[in-house]
Amino acid sequence: MGSKTGEFQADYDRQSEVKAFDDTKAGVKGLVDSGITKIPRIFINQDFILEKPSDSSGSQLSVPTIDLQAIREDSTRRAELIKQVESACADWGFLQVINHGISASVLEEMIDGIREFHEQDTEIKKGFYTRDPTRKVLYLSNYTLFKSKAADWRDSLGCIMVCDNPPQPADLPEVCRDVVMDYTKKVMTLSFTLLELLSEAIGVNPGCLKDMGCADHMFLMGHCCPPCPQPELTMATTNHKDSNIITVLLQDQMGGKFIPMNLEYCIHDMVIIVFMLFPSYNAQLISNDKFKSVNHRVLAKQTGPRISVACFLRMSETGSRLYGPIKDLLSENNPPIYRDILIKDYLSEYYSKPIDGFGGLPNFKL
Repeated sequence: MGSKTGEFQADYDRQSEVKAFDDTKAGVKGLVDSGITKIPRIFINQDFILEKPSDSSGSQLSVPTIDLQAIREDSTRRAELIKQVESACADWGFLQVINHGISASVLEEMIDGIREFHEQDTEIKKGFYTRDPTRKVLYLSNYTLFKSKAADWRDSLGCIMVCDNPPQPADLPEVCRDVVMDYTKKVMTLSFTLLELLSEAIGVNPGCLKDMGCADHMFLMGHCCPPCPQPELTMATTNHKDSNIITVLLQDQMGGKFIPMNLEYCIHDMVIIVFMLFPSYNAQLISNDKFKSVNHRVLAKQTGPRISVACFLRMSETGSRLYGPIKDLLSENNPPIYRDILIKDYLSEYYSKPIDGFGGLPNFKL
């Protein structure tokens, strides 16, 4: 089977090449630093090539924007804000948050800290390189590298910030240690506010989602997408839906071109640092499909590196609590669409297959 390069063959030993790449522990940046002019075959995304994506530059839409400054003003303004959140999550599946209370200097320091980590000498980064999911701090290229049909043009630093047992500062890379600890505390505070808004937008009391344990864990991923010599053949992030409750995304000034597939929407190069909030698969589960989890992806680019920081709020994987559509939302006219499930069973289903935009939630429908 051919590709635009005329060199790709489907019968090559992919697993051997994937292992060889992973064993370098140098990631995508290591490939770029070596001076490559063509991307390795493991990164060639045939689905993306065949799709022939159109240029949507002439049809950019306005991102739904929520101004949190209004939340404490008065009951009328708060009610208006709740309606805006409900509309954005039900109709779009994502929104932008402004006046969120985290200073621009902290956001810039966070972006700079992740950039500095990825720009370190490879030998320093190798000390954090692992695919052990029990590690609280890990550096790797492609979380699902050995399962995906095509690797993404991206390296990541991951930090599991468990509320009652976070990593110790000494566990974090020295170059970004202080800002990661400071930033995650501020995002967690912001997340409690966001969960209140989402709870009310769903139609339950403000503390419902927090009381359900929806913010027990936060998984921070600091992504680096180096410049790609053949961006028409690969992606920085494959089309997918997130597996948690909400994702708070911070992008650098180059923009991330996050594209919700079902909306044909493209965020073009940004001139400011922005927050994006994506309601994810578990929000779709507990809201009984009132809120939609949006498919999104990131294009590779010849310029870069591009930096982004995603904070995923999620329930505990180890508990015995069952999650399903919130009972107060159900009625004869709104019967449950999904059965109650353990989070560990859902995540096992989600990660058992390549990240392909379908996720595991449909498999739990009644």
